[in-house]
Amino acid sequence: MQTGKGRRALVTGGCGGIGAAICRRLAADGLVVAVLDRDGAAAQALAAMLPGSGHIGLGADVSDEAAAEAAFAAAEAALGPIDVLVTAAGILVLRPDGNRNAVAETSLEEWHGTQAVNATGTFLFCRAYARRVTEPREGARVVTVSSVAAQLGGYRSSSAYIASKSAVIGLTKGLARELAPFGVTANSVAPGLIDAPMLRLSLDPADDARAAANIPLGRLGTPEDVAGAVAFLVSADAAYVTGCTIDVNGGYRMQ
Repeated sequence: MQTGKGRRALVTGGCGGIGAAICRRLAADGLVVAVLDRDGAAAQALAAMLPGSGHIGLGADVSDEAAAEAAFAAAEAALGPIDVLVTAAGILVLRPDGNRNAVAETSLEEWHGTQAVNATGTFLFCRAYARRVTEPREGARVVTVSSVAAQLGGYRSSSAYIASKSAVIGLTKGLARELAPFGVTANSVAPGLIDAPMLRLSLDPADDARAAANIPLGRLGTPEDVAGAVAFLVSADAAYVTGCTIDVNGGYRMQ
């Protein structure tokens, strides 16, 4: 499915397992991609390997207000107006044994640190995007990344993580209403158990079969599964889809 050649995309958390897959898919679909990651060198290296041409890599801490605004401005200075924003940056803080802290055990530092990246980082880039939307923009899209944890109250995720990803869903709905008059859609994807580095913080590969047994489709998801959902949401086929959360979890959560 082609998402429209020549459009410009900015992907935060672009070097993570899911973020990198999104960057590769959008580039393969013809978008010019600004890969943004805390590790600027890694972002530049990934950008250089993407299909197509014109991609760039940027380094920034998404939770830093000044850095986020500067990074967004740098992306537009290099590529032109950003048509598609994907906020894939996120962290999950666990104990050394791979288990989560209960609410009673969660420090204020862990709480604030998780919100800063997952919720505030998403807000800062959505705000930077929204501030630039002053007239109708054809093909403009925002896709945020939440989690099945926000919908189920967690699996192996901490309450701090659950709360931060719940905030992402609410922010996305508010943004969808505000940007709708300009023809801009805003949606979220909620990955389930995805075989990516974050999952490996708490799940040993030896436990994959047991985890997959709880998933109707019988397997863990892949970063490419999530990237496919993002590709749809930024495509012309999703022009009438906004304010939604797309589950990418193999049926793990059914309504």
